[in-house]
Order: sequence, then C-alpha cells, then structure tokens
Amino acid sequence: MGVGFGYGLKINYSRTLGWTEMAPSGSNLRPKGPNSNSFYFSYQWMANVGRDSGTINADTSASSFGEDGDFSIGDDSLTPSFPKLHHALIDVALVSAKCQIDQQSLLLQLKKSLTFVQSPSEELANWTSSTDCCDWDGITCDEGGLGRVVGLDLSNKSISGGLDNSSELFNLQFLRSLNLSFNNFNTTLPVRFANLTDLVSLKLSNAGFVGQIPIEISKLTRLVSLDLSTLYFPGVISLKLEKPNLATVVQNLTQLRELHLDGVNISAHGKDWCHALSSSLPNLKVLSMSNCFLSGPIDASLAKLQSLSIIRLSGNNLSAPVPEFFANYSKLIALQLSFCDLNGIFPQTIFQVPTLEILDLSLNKFLQGSLPEFRQNLSLQTLMLSDTSFSGRLPQSIGNLGKLSRIELANHNFAGPIPNSIANLTQLFYLDLSSNMFTGPIPSFRMSKNLTHVDLSHNQLTSEIPSSHWEGLLNLAFVDLAYNKFNGSIPWSLFAIPSLQMMFLSNNRFGGQVPEFPNVSSSLLDTLDLSSNKLEGPIPSSVFGLAKLNVLKLSSNKLNGTMQLHWIQKLPDLTVLDLSYNNLTVNAAGSNSTESSLAQIKKLRLASCNLRMFPDLNHQSNLFHLDLSDNQITGLLPGWISALDFLQYLNLSCNLLVGIEKPLSLPSLSILDLHSNQLQGSIPVPPRFITYVDYSSNNFTSSIPHNIGNYLNFTFFFSLSNNKLTGEIPQSICTASWLQVLDLSNNSLSGIMWDCLIEKIETLGVLNLRRNNFSGNIPDKFPSTCGLKTLDLSGNSLQGQVPKSLAKCTSLEVLDLGNNQINDTFPCLLKSISSFLVLVLRHNKFHGHIGCPQINGTWPYIQIVDIASNNFTGNLPQISLKTWEGMMRDGHGTPGHIKFEPLRITGGLYYQDSITVTIKGLELELVKILTIFTSADFSNNNFDGPIPDAIGQFQALYLLNLSHNALTGQIPSSLGKLSQLESLDLSFNHLNGAIPRQLANLTFLSFLNLSENQLVGRIPTGPQFQTFSPDSFIDNEGLCGFPLNDNCSHESPLIVPIPSNSGIKDARIVAGELKEIEEGSHSGEEDKCGHELLVGWSLQLLKIKDQPWKAIKDIRWLSDKSLFVKEIQGYLGSHGDGGGDSATFEALLRERERKQKRREIGCGIGYGLKHNYSGTLVRAEMAPHGSNLRPKRPNSNSYFFSYRHSYTYMIIPYKASIIACANILV
Repeated sequence: MGVGFGYGLKINYSRTLGWTEMAPSGSNLRPKGPNSNSFYFSYQWMANVGRDSGTINADTSASSFGEDGDFSIGDDSLTPSFPKLHHALIDVALVSAKCQIDQQSLLLQLKKSLTFVQSPSEELANWTSSTDCCDWDGITCDEGGLGRVVGLDLSNKSISGGLDNSSELFNLQFLRSLNLSFNNFNTTLPVRFANLTDLVSLKLSNAGFVGQIPIEISKLTRLVSLDLSTLYFPGVISLKLEKPNLATVVQNLTQLRELHLDGVNISAHGKDWCHALSSSLPNLKVLSMSNCFLSGPIDASLAKLQSLSIIRLSGNNLSAPVPEFFANYSKLIALQLSFCDLNGIFPQTIFQVPTLEILDLSLNKFLQGSLPEFRQNLSLQTLMLSDTSFSGRLPQSIGNLGKLSRIELANHNFAGPIPNSIANLTQLFYLDLSSNMFTGPIPSFRMSKNLTHVDLSHNQLTSEIPSSHWEGLLNLAFVDLAYNKFNGSIPWSLFAIPSLQMMFLSNNRFGGQVPEFPNVSSSLLDTLDLSSNKLEGPIPSSVFGLAKLNVLKLSSNKLNGTMQLHWIQKLPDLTVLDLSYNNLTVNAAGSNSTESSLAQIKKLRLASCNLRMFPDLNHQSNLFHLDLSDNQITGLLPGWISALDFLQYLNLSCNLLVGIEKPLSLPSLSILDLHSNQLQGSIPVPPRFITYVDYSSNNFTSSIPHNIGNYLNFTFFFSLSNNKLTGEIPQSICTASWLQVLDLSNNSLSGIMWDCLIEKIETLGVLNLRRNNFSGNIPDKFPSTCGLKTLDLSGNSLQGQVPKSLAKCTSLEVLDLGNNQINDTFPCLLKSISSFLVLVLRHNKFHGHIGCPQINGTWPYIQIVDIASNNFTGNLPQISLKTWEGMMRDGHGTPGHIKFEPLRITGGLYYQDSITVTIKGLELELVKILTIFTSADFSNNNFDGPIPDAIGQFQALYLLNLSHNALTGQIPSSLGKLSQLESLDLSFNHLNGAIPRQLANLTFLSFLNLSENQLVGRIPTGPQFQTFSPDSFIDNEGLCGFPLNDNCSHESPLIVPIPSNSGIKDARIVAGELKEIEEGSHSGEEDKCGHELLVGWSLQLLKIKDQPWKAIKDIRWLSDKSLFVKEIQGYLGSHGDGGGDSATFEALLRERERKQKRREIGCGIGYGLKHNYSGTLVRAEMAPHGSNLRPKRPNSNSYFFSYRHSYTYMIIPYKASIIACANILV
C-alpha cells in the first residue's frame, strides 16, 4: 500500500485516495473511486513458492512508475506445484476509471481476430464497446489514470488460433504482464513479441506454440518472469531452442528471476546450459527446465546462482551424480530431479538444508543412498525417492520432520521395520512405502488426522493389525496393504471410515469373516479388493448396500454359501465383479429378470463358482471381460455372446460345452480361451483381430482350415493341442507374422515340416509339434534373427541330423527332440547357447561320445538333460560335465514354472512348457516344469568307465538315472553331497565295491535302484534306506543286511592293526567264518584250516616285528557272479609276483611258498580240492593296469582270472563262499 500512496503523491494526485482493503487470494476486486478521480487499492493474499522469492520486484524507469516506484508481480502459476507454500504477495493495481479509446479499439480488434469457442470463453465474449475495457475480465489498466492497458490475461480461454505477426496484440505497447497460457494457438511464436518492450511478465505456457523460439524474445530486457513451458509428450512437436540457442536468448535478460522452459527442446550439454544461466542470470531464483533434453553432468558453474530457491530439472538425461554444491544453496526450497538417469551416491548433506521443503529424486534407478539421521527443525514437507536404489532402514529420526506431509519411497530396497515414530507425523497426508522389504508390524496412523493415502503393498509386513491404528482418520480415501503377510481378522475400523474410497487388502493371510459395513448409506467406497486371503463365511449382506461400489473382488478365498447373481442389481455403479475360486455357489437363474440388471458391468469373473448355466448377459453392451471358466456349464455356447460388440476377453475353458451356436464374429475380441471342453466338429474360425486363441483339449476332428492364416494376422498365441486333428499343417499359417506361440501338439497331423514355419515367422518364441506323425528332416532354415525359446518336436518320425542353423537360436531355453529317428552325434553346436534350461534327446539314434572338447561354451542355467535310450558310448566326460553350471546351484530357490508369457497382456494367461521324464522308474509327463526341478538321465546307452566325481557337484539334482549302461568301478561317495536328490537309479551296470555310507544321508531320497550290479558288503542304514524294498538291491550277490534276507551273520569283521613304520600305505581286510551250502560236507579240521587261512595268513601278511599298530580303515569288495574276492590293498615295498609277461597259477604258488606262506595257501588248495573243484585253473595273463578283463569260463569247471600289471591276485577257488584273497599293490 505504501507503494501506491508514494506513487500517488509523486504524480500529484490532489483528490482523496480511497480506502485499501484486504481481500482473499484470487478475488477479483476492481479499482473503485469515491469520485471519478479517486482510487481503490486491492491487497491480495496469494499462495506462492517461497518467502523472499514470493514477491518479485522489478525496477522500472521513473517515466512509468516514478523514481522510487517498484512493480510487484505474483506468479500464481507456481501454486499448483506447491500447494502448501503460502507466502504473501502484494499485487498493487491503481487503475483509471476509463480506458483510452485506442486501447479499447485494439482489444476489440484482437478479440475479432481470435478463434475461440463462445461457451468456455464467456469472459472474452463479453468484451463489448459499450463497457469500459478496464472493467473487462482479464484486463488491467495502469495506475496513472491514463487508461492504458498494462495487463492482459487470456489464459485458459479455449483460443485455437488467430495470433500472428499482424495481430493487434503487439500494438498494446504499454503491456507489462501478458498471460496467454493454456490455449491452443497452434502456431510459431510471432517475432513481434519484441514490440512489447515494457513486459515484466510473459506467460505462454501450454499455449500451443511450436517451433524455434525467436531471437526477438531476448529484446524483452525488463522481463522478470518468463514462462514458455509446455507439457511434454514423446513425439509431439513443441518449442525448441537450437538457433538461437539458450545462451543467445537469455544473454540480455539480466533482470530475470523466474525461468520456465519445461518441455522446450534445448538439447544442450551440461557445461553449455549451466554456463549460459550462470553468466547471464545472476538473480535467478526459479529454474524450471524439466524435459528439455539437457545432458549432464551438472557443471560447477551453476553454483554461482546463490539465489536459487526452486530447481526443476526432471526428465533430462543428466547421467551423472548429484553435485555436492546443491547443499550450499542457503535459500533452496525445492529440488526436483526425477527421471534424470542420475547415478552415484546422493549427498546426505542435501537432506539437511534448513530451508528445503520439497525433494524429488524419483525414477532414478541407479541413484544410491540412504536416509540420514534427521535433526529437528528442518522444513522438509515432501520426500519423493520412489524407484531409486536407496536402501537401508528408515531412521527413527524421521519422526523429527514435523512438517513432513508427503512420503513416497516406493520400489526400493528398504528393509527392517517401519519406525513407530511415523506416528508423530501429524501433518502427514500421503504415505507410499510400497514394493520394499519392510518387515514386522505397522505403526499406528491415528495421529495423522490429515492422512488421505496409505500404500504399504508388496512388502513382508506381518502380524495382526490392531483396529485402533485406523480410528479417527476421517479423511482417509485410499488404503493398499496388498501382497504382505498380515494375518488375523481384517480391522473393522477400516470398514467404518466414511471417506474411504479404495481398499486393497489382497494377497495376505487375513482370516475369519468379512466385517459388515456400519454406514452403508453414506459410504463412498468405490473399490473393495479382498482377493487371495483365507476369508471364510458368506459375503456380508451390507456389501450389497454400497451404492457407490464400482469394483468388488473377493476371489481366491474360502467364502461359502449361495449367492443369487441378481443381488448385484442393488449396486448400480458396479463395473467389476470377481468371485472366482471360492466355495461359493452362484445361482445365475434369476439374472435375466430385467434387461438392465447388470447394465453397467464391464468385467465379470465367476470362475469355479459351480455355475451350471450361462447368466443372461444379452443386454450387457459394456461388457469387455467375461470369465466363466472351470464351471459345469453344458450345452452350446449361446448366440447372444456374438452380440457383445465390446467384448475383448472371453474365457469359457474347463466346462462341458459341446458346440457353438453362432460364429464368434466379435469385432473387439482379443483373447479367446475355449480349452478343455468337449467341442466337436470343425475348428471355429476366430475373429479377424484376435490375438490369443486356445482351442486345446477338445474333440475337434477335422483338418486345420487351409486359409487359417488369414485370420491370424494379429495373433501371437494359437493352440490346437490335444485334439484329433488330421492332415497337414496349412502353409497359410506361415503368414501369421506376429505369431509367438504355435502349439499343434498331441494330434494326428502328418506330412513334413514346412521350411516357412521356422524361416518366415521371425517372432516365433514357441513351436510345439510333439506327438504327431511328422516325418522327414528338420529344416535347416533357422534364421539369424531366430527368437525361439521352446522347440518341441518330440514323438514324431523325424529323421536326419540336428540342423546346424539351430545354433543361431541363441535364446533357446527348451529343446525336445525325443522319440524320433534322428541319427547324429551329440549336438556340440548347442554348447554355444548359454540360455539352455532343458535338453531332451531321448529315444533316438544318437551315437558316439558326448564330450565337446572343442567347444568352450557353458550352460549356466541348465536344469534338465535327458539323453536316455540312444547309442552313446565311452566314458562320461568329467570336463564336459563341469560346464553344466546350472546343475551346480545349491538346489534352493523360490519354486516357479518354466513358462512363456507373450507380450504380458493376456490377463494372467501364459504358455506352459511340458516334458516327459523317467521318474522312479516310470515315464511321466510334467505339465509344469518347476524352475528348481533338475534332472540328468543318461540311461539305456553304452557308457562305460567310472561314474565321474563331477556329478557330485550337481547339488541341485532331484533325479539322476545312469541305469542300463556298462559303468564300472565303485559308486563315488561324492553322490552323498546331492542333498536335494529324490530319485537315484544306477541299476544294470557293473558297479562294484560297497555302497557308500554317505548315500544314507540323502534325506529326500524316495527312490533308489542299485540292482543288477556287483556290489558287496553291508547295506548302509539311514532314515531313507530303511524305507526301500529288497528290489532296490537284488542281484548283487555280495550285499547283505536290511532289507535283504541275508543279515550278514557270516561276517565277523576283524580289525587288524598295522605297524606305523611298516611302509604300508593302506590296507583293508575282512575275516569271517566259512559257510557251506550243503550241511556236513566238510570236517571240523577243514573248517579250522579255512578259518586259519583267513585270519592267520592275513596277520602274517601284515605283521612286521613288534611295531606299534594303526587301525585298518574300511572294506572294498570285488565281485562277479561266479567269484567273490575280498581285497587287501597295501604296499609291501617289494615287487612281489608281478614280473614277466605271463604267470601260471603254479608259479604264483611257488613264489608264495618262498615267502613262507605255504601252510595257508596249501590249506586253501586243500579246501578247494576237498570240495570237488576238479577243473584246471588256466594261466593268468598280464594286462595293463585299469583294463576291464572279466573272469571267463573256458569250460564249466575252469576259470580265467585277469592279472593286472600293478596288482598281484592270490585266488583260492571256493564252492560256497570265499576262503581268501589278497590284492597287493606293488
């Protein structure tokens, strides 16, 4: 007011000045006068963005304001972004009672040239010559009583054209404030803006101007506030600053304090735009340049602008850390840097700036940091860090931020409990902590009386929620607690909040009954989602009294009772109803009582609701989503469905439908699922714009229509599996250029695979032709752009080789070529595909070795390998197995399924891979392949040699099958490390030795087959081993112990000590009594001799003088059906009997006699002869160490024994059991 009085006295207004009054912000009080030359001053209280920045004082010349006069301009455009920042702004307007005729004429001509709609622009339409232009809406006249127009506000007047360089606007030379915001002029900025040299404030935001900003703007040197901003939409043409650039336009605007260029394409590097601002705009307070295509990093020169209080740079590609110097802005009020691709660690000192009220760093996924300990008396009101990489815990000191009203920390890695101090934030109105890892209970919110929005969804919050936490929250409109682990009853106080509009409590563990709503008539509830809990009982009757209810989701609970579908007539605004997967019985019989009973319904899901008939939806013209799957609906699909023009989603799967009444000519239908019905006859032609078609598991018997491809131009999922289709695949299907999943499996289709199937459909992710009658070769036409993830050709009659071009499918995850006639070596070319999850080659004619030494690739994700029933030979290569890294995981993880989700727009539908595996001796089809299920099946081949120790590293294995091969050696104890193993089959090999006791520690092992080997010794005991039947161990003649009938009573283990300095590295011995099959067939003396042979000979062999003894470790067994050998391995320091190329049994005896073991050996021979071993023992020959010579029988009573180079065998023939054998390492 002082400014006005000063101005009045300065220009000698001698008449009385009128009173000045206070008016609320936004009031439109006009200058009045007690008489024609007296004035009325308005003082407006306006919301603005800063303290000192709220009033912008522009120094002007004495000719327009007076020598000491100041002109104050308030920027109310900032108010929407900062609704809580209220500061005083004095807007002094001293206005003449009558405007000049030339000014009025210019305004009327301007009005005439503009294009606008009369109705929303009523104020502009009321500009007429019969009234004073200073009284017109949007017009401000000068204070000097000269009737000059100094302010023009045509914002938001729906103007759509009529402004160019000839416009009379640019003749209003006295304009100081011009606002044309929120119109649609749809033209470039006229260069004649330069005529308005007195402009202090120019607002052209969102006015529809496009193209280059002219250099003439730089001539407006008195500008204090410039707003050329526009809402940014990708691809929409907007203003740009290229030639001239930013530096050129602002170089003369030295008085500028507010610069708004949001959405203007500036395309400048960090150093350039920072220098342009810091060198030309020393007084800048508000910098708003969001979505300006600026790049980073933010240059240090920006630190010169110490008056900055508002910084908005969101939506630029700064790609750099946040500079530390931002913490030095002592007047900083708002810092908005969302979606800037910021990285590094955010400086914690910025949190502590005393004046900072708004901090927005959201949508910077590479920006890291943590929250500091907040001190008291900070000004922070809005904290927005959503979708960044901030982590750690919420500090208890967050409760010190007494002014905090908005917290957005969604999609982070925050963990730990939500601090109870949040209950102290009495100003809080918006809280979003969703999608973090918060645990424990939630704090009370009852002190935050202004709270309107609470989102704690997608965390790990637990425990019951006290009802008192929500009492007294009379403004709460939105609550989302979904996807947590809350239990107990739903807090009844939530149902009593009168302002509540949306409540999401789905995917928790809430139990009990759903509370009744106490204030049904006054409820504002729009959305109620209680799905996927453990709620019981009937649906509360009060639900059907919620007149404003729009969305009701109660699916996947344990609700019971019968619901009449016509009850929802009581909910006139209901558009979404989902009652699926409860224990409800929905009666649709009365739903056709009136044509408009469900008139507003748009989405109806009644899956698994015991429906026996279609509800009458004949008049539901708004219906776009219908799911009646998994019910007992019989008969024909009714014709009225074809009249639902807006229907986009139709799922009638898993019913008892037998036919379709009318063709499904639905113009909007996108997803059609009719699988698992009893539909017969020909395949229905789908609508032309269909994207998802599932006709699988029906009784269709025709061939595929030859022109089917003409209807699949937009289809990405097409399944005809599990029908009775015949004929060939029509080539027209190759024109379905968007197809991602093609499943024709389990039919009787025949012919060859067309080249175009894999050559032309480049989008194809799944091709499943399993279990048909296709023949010929697999086309070698896979393109370099191959995107296949699943290729299943199993169960056909395909021949030839694995195509070399398949290696181009670098995203392949599942390859099943099983049960064909492919004749090839192991496809080493596939080792270069690192994405492999499943490889099945079973039941073909593959041959040769499986090692791929020339290929260095690994399979880091492999979980199923099935090469059973081929002709592979050789050893299992240890080096190659070590590249199967996917089997070496720890075996723990979150169970999921291998699946393909095309485009993710199918409302939860996806393609599920299936596979046939041999589990516990039975061939089973896994319809869902668990992502943690891991198996290796090498059975029914000709592999030989030992089982590699590397298999013991496959810690994720659930199933291992090496049966029906020629594997030798002992079972490696490393198999005991396979802690997840459930099925182990090593049957029908030549494995020897004892069963490793480590196998008894496999606590998940439910199937074991070691039969038909040469295993010996006592079967280990353990929790799982006690559950196996004798069939797991049969035809291993040396095994004894449970569950076999042989309880090992013949075995009396003798632990023989070994001298510590004897030089013997390792020795193993067993002594036991002899048994005869025929009673009384030998004398006691012979028994004694036999017993002495075992015990006495063994002691003589190992005892060396009177040295200290050390314990013998364990037992190894060698076996053959005609010969058992107990083996002692040791080192005696001399060669023994290993010299020469051959040795006869007699020579062996002579050498033993020389070593003073005549008695024992003689006794053994005597024992053998006594028991009628009359056949001659033939010559024992030399063989290289490690060879696999086996005992042979030249005739029925003679034996051939292998003599290995590094070992001396002493063999005593027997009839019923072993007398003795020493295997001495020399």
